[in-house]
Amino acid sequence: MKTRITEMLGIQHPIIQGGMHYVGFAELAAAVSNAGGLGIITGLTQKTPDNLAREIERCKAMTDKPFGVNLTFLPVVDAPDYPGFVDVICESGIKIVETAGNNPQEYLPKLKENGVKIIHKCTTVRHAKKAVSIGVDALSIDGFECGGHPGEDDIPNMILLPRAADELDIPFVASGGMADARSLVASLAMGAEGMNMGTRFVATKEAPVHDNVKQAILNATELDTRLVMRPLRNTERVLTNDAVERLIKKEKELGSNIKFEDIAPEVAGVYPKVMLEGDMDAGAWSCGMVAGLVYDIPSVQELVDRIMRDAESMIRGRLTDMLD
Repeated sequence: MKTRITEMLGIQHPIIQGGMHYVGFAELAAAVSNAGGLGIITGLTQKTPDNLAREIERCKAMTDKPFGVNLTFLPVVDAPDYPGFVDVICESGIKIVETAGNNPQEYLPKLKENGVKIIHKCTTVRHAKKAVSIGVDALSIDGFECGGHPGEDDIPNMILLPRAADELDIPFVASGGMADARSLVASLAMGAEGMNMGTRFVATKEAPVHDNVKQAILNATELDTRLVMRPLRNTERVLTNDAVERLIKKEKELGSNIKFEDIAPEVAGVYPKVMLEGDMDAGAWSCGMVAGLVYDIPSVQELVDRIMRDAESMIRGRLTDMLD
């Protein structure tokens, strides 16, 4: 299948694995790229530029296909060494970067000088148009269904994707609620050039996370995610557990007086405990509503092959038959 995204990124299938904290290691990124999609290493999980350089080299040893790096620009006082991360990306020959969070404009000139394509993640059309104005190459349009940070406007992809198609000229992929061939075909119908999957790729054999995490996603339904940190205007969609329910109780009790310090025990330093150690009640961790569409734990190759096979069958069969 050829789209503007496959042509731009030099990949076989219009499927991208989004950056995910303590999930986007070399093992998963290489598996997705080897399956014909675009794998992504999560930069900030690596803590330092030197660690990222080593992780990139590990990934190169596992695949000769294109893969990218995610850089999320966080609104924090003590910012990560973003210039160092950008230097490593350029020096390592990475040609695709997924940016998210705050405006990445400061770092675009160097990335572009080194031939890097930038895919910026947005949760609204107005933010997407701003990203276009600063020169990104493509967009990942992130609907309210997504795991992680869906923004504050609560726009689901059935509305957001067509709106994006109406307003944008550069290619974009659909993110949030993406799980299977139906997701891909629907995204293409609404104007996207492919799809970005996060939660669905966590529930694969190659995902380097504890089996408890994969089983939690497999056992979850679309009703099992919660929105937390909304009073702080830093909304995150997470899978419910005891810690999440405690957090929500604090938010209700403290109301507008809540501070980050009040919920730090449920959100700070959680990901290593959950993803690597399998402590499912350690705190809040990102998970999309798409967990309700996860019915198995296949290999990445099996998952991608199934999506592409079923998508072709759907387009050539069911949809074409409706025209006859």
